[in-house]
Amino acid sequence: MQLTRGDKALKGVHSAMISEALEDEIVRGSLAPGTRLSEAAIAERFGVSRTPVREALQTIVSRSLAERSPYKGVIVRSFDAARLGSMFEAMAEMEATCGGLAARRISQDDLSRLQAMHGRMTEFAANKAFREYEAMNLDFHSLIYEASGNVDLAEMASELRLKLAPYRKSQLFQVDRLRDSNHEHELIVRLLSAGNKPGVEEALRAHLHGARRAALKVRE
Repeated sequence: MQLTRGDKALKGVHSAMISEALEDEIVRGSLAPGTRLSEAAIAERFGVSRTPVREALQTIVSRSLAERSPYKGVIVRSFDAARLGSMFEAMAEMEATCGGLAARRISQDDLSRLQAMHGRMTEFAANKAFREYEAMNLDFHSLIYEASGNVDLAEMASELRLKLAPYRKSQLFQVDRLRDSNHEHELIVRLLSAGNKPGVEEALRAHLHGARRAALKVRE
């Protein structure tokens, strides 16, 4: 039976919903290392077929939250604080590089878009609208990557961000971190507006280091 466009879209929603739920449980430690992620059990839990479950598990494996083990299937990986710190460090340097280039190359239109995003995110932060803030946070950082004017750097930054996505998402659901993140964004936008390359680079490094500390706090 051939899937219609609507069926395919619904399957994608199911897959994204399942991977997001499982990622959150792994990041927070609710699913302990060594836990086997059974396709059948997950499909029954979410009331879906195994197809979106397989796609969700593939996403989780690609983000190094789980691994495929012979004869066992997909197993939750052990949490490695040192590895996570290394990934955040790499992300900080990547974003600093993109931001530094953007300080010299960002167009007025993109700068206006970034300022508008920050305005909306300030409202989200004030209202503790965590999910809305997190969704726009992705767009905020992606625009900085694009504004670097270097397609290869933007692609590498986006790929690394995907691996860190579950941890970057979890840390924004803390009230203190939500407030701090928004203040850090304000500084980043101001420095970009001034064309302050070293300032933007340092601000983005500090921003990512703050995200790392908050992500590790989730595991405490």
